[in-house]
This record gives sequence, structure tokens and C-alpha cells, in this order.
Amino acid sequence: MKQTIVSPSILAADFADFGGAAALIDSSGAKWLHMDVMDGSFVPNLTFGTPLVHALRDKTKAFFDVHLMIVHPGRFIRDFAEAGADGITFHYEAEGHPQNYLEEIKGLGLKAGISIVPSTPVTVLEETMPFIDIALIMTVNPGFGGQKLIPECLEKVKKLVKMREKAGLSFLISVDGGINEITAPEAKEAGSDILVIGSAFFSSSDKKGFVSRFQS
Repeated sequence: MKQTIVSPSILAADFADFGGAAALIDSSGAKWLHMDVMDGSFVPNLTFGTPLVHALRDKTKAFFDVHLMIVHPGRFIRDFAEAGADGITFHYEAEGHPQNYLEEIKGLGLKAGISIVPSTPVTVLEETMPFIDIALIMTVNPGFGGQKLIPECLEKVKKLVKMREKAGLSFLISVDGGINEITAPEAKEAGSDILVIGSAFFSSSDKKGFVSRFQS
């Protein structure tokens, strides 16, 4: 049986103690750390940028799963790579020529990902699938943590699983938004390989147990 990756989202952490949050992620057994970069334009919120990636890089060995929710993300790919990102995912809706940027990310030795918001049909990813390592299906409308998962988005995951199988590819499918104790098993059953979990992870009193239930 395949192992699922749990990627706690530091967006849900205490902003006054990101170093402590990284330590909590390490001690939980989670191997990935998700960073939601928002610019207040592509999504209605501002978060953080390369300084946080750089500041945390020597604090943890976690895979830095950087999710750019910004307009024209191609401008910042090299900056995030140099700051310490291990993977960079940007939005299909934010760039007119995604293949170019996927190839740039891969050329820098990073995992390349592409994401879609709930209103975007999963079929738009068909032409980019051969160039990606990660496909991120947003299961809430991006911009804020703590939202409820939109169930219809898991149908997109199921459809993408079939598209991947038909194409004979092996990229990972990630879900982000409203993933918790109840919805994580549903997301896994739909075919998700990566569970981005924010509020539910940081509010858990037993983070190691929480992660082990879904990574096993």
C-alpha cells in the first residue's frame, strides 16, 4: 500500500514562532512542510515570502513544499529556489505559459508543481501532466485557512487519478484546504498522495499520532 505524505501548512502556525512550528512539524514525523505564499492580488490575503523560507531552511530537514498563490509567479522561481525551496507549485490560472516555468523549476533541481482553484476544471492539466511532479487540487477557495472542504473537489482528484493512469505518469496528487480528521480519509480514498493540513494539525494535542494515522 502506498504511503501518503502529510505536509503541515505553516500558514496555520503561530506567526510569532515559525521556528517553533518547524520544530513541531519535525517532531511529529511529517517529512514535508507546506508554505502558502500569498500576494494580496491573486488571493485576498498577504502572508510571507522568501525571507521565511531562508530563515527556516537550517531549522529543519523537511521538504519545503512552496505553494505560490501570486500573480506572475515566474518572476520569483529562482528567488525561492535560492532561499531553500525543495518544490515550487504555482497556479495554472496565474501564468500564460506554464510549461516554461515547470521546466525552469525542474532545471533548478526542484520538484515542479501546478495547482488549480475549485472553479477550474481538472482537464486543463492534461497538457502539462508530462512536465509536473505535483498536481495540487485546491479543495477550498484559496486565501484563508480554516475553511471547509468543498466535496466536489474530491471528484476532481478521482478524475485526475484516471487521467494519470491513462497517460502512464507518476506525478503526485496533492490536496489543500479543509483537510482534517474527517476529510483526510476521504481525500486518501479519492486518490490523494499528499495531504496539506493546516489548522487541524496545529490544533491537535497529539501531532505525532495525528500524522501517523494518515502517513501510514
